[in-house]
Amino acid sequence: MSDRQTVQATETDSKTVRLTMLADYEEEGERIDSFIASHEENLSRSYIQKIIRGGGVLVNEAAVKASYRLKEDDRIILTLPPDQTPDILPENIPLDILYEDAQLLVVNKPKDMVVHPSAGHGEHTLVNALLYHCRGSLSGINGVLRPGIVHRIDKDTTGALVICKTDEAHRNLAEQLASHSITREYRAITIGNLKEEELTISGNIGRDPKDRKKMAVVPDPSGKPAVTHVAVLKQLKGYSYIACRLETGRTHQIRVHLSHKGFPILGDPLYGPHKSPIPHLQGQTLHAMLLGFRHPSTGEYMEFQAPLPDYFEKLIHTL
Repeated sequence: MSDRQTVQATETDSKTVRLTMLADYEEEGERIDSFIASHEENLSRSYIQKIIRGGGVLVNEAAVKASYRLKEDDRIILTLPPDQTPDILPENIPLDILYEDAQLLVVNKPKDMVVHPSAGHGEHTLVNALLYHCRGSLSGINGVLRPGIVHRIDKDTTGALVICKTDEAHRNLAEQLASHSITREYRAITIGNLKEEELTISGNIGRDPKDRKKMAVVPDPSGKPAVTHVAVLKQLKGYSYIACRLETGRTHQIRVHLSHKGFPILGDPLYGPHKSPIPHLQGQTLHAMLLGFRHPSTGEYMEFQAPLPDYFEKLIHTL
């Protein structure tokens, strides 16, 4: 997902949420239905088109057709009907907290945990746990479905995430994300041995034209610019243990870039083999190990490291 996403969300009644988004220069020329689908992944494109036909999407306060193409700084308002806004309840779920103060906290997200509620995932998410731990004191910029959430990682990806308790902290960190000044380094195991010890993968990422559930490297000027820096840490038998540093933060960026190069992440059924070559492996071997940013109040650079999960360590030794 783009670093510059939903910038405001308000409840219009007890069940309806209005989301306000801004289009940036990278999104100019993109269809409005495609733009919303890339930001609200729990909504299908056909459902978004239905909302548009019903007048639920305004661009600069005017109704548009699904074929409308965005201009830079267009202000998009999406009003979601009641069945898309479930009640989000606090849950007493233990959190692995790497750091916490009055403005933010950094957590080590476990495998199989969804970051925020969406269709089919209304409970047992990180947001449910945060609402309990923070007693509701979370940034409201991303709305009732995503309180405190500045960035995300996939359900099957583990590792470090920063959560904001105040709107001021959220705005500051969102600006750091947009300027690509936040350090984000991952660990992964790829299928196949990369021949280069270090490489930079670049290529615009957009919706896969053949499968709307997937992202893909698409030709210019389609998609959004994406850059991933890769370093091989260890060559394994038929696999590579690597570090990936993000220069940009697009949806599924590391998974898409590595698959495009012919080295999909081990255990990734969406961008690699449907059947994992390692029996009983659940989900992709991708871990957000390092997260660094400037504290929104002090300006001090802070860096946090989430240790590799046990299953990941054992897998490296096994391979």
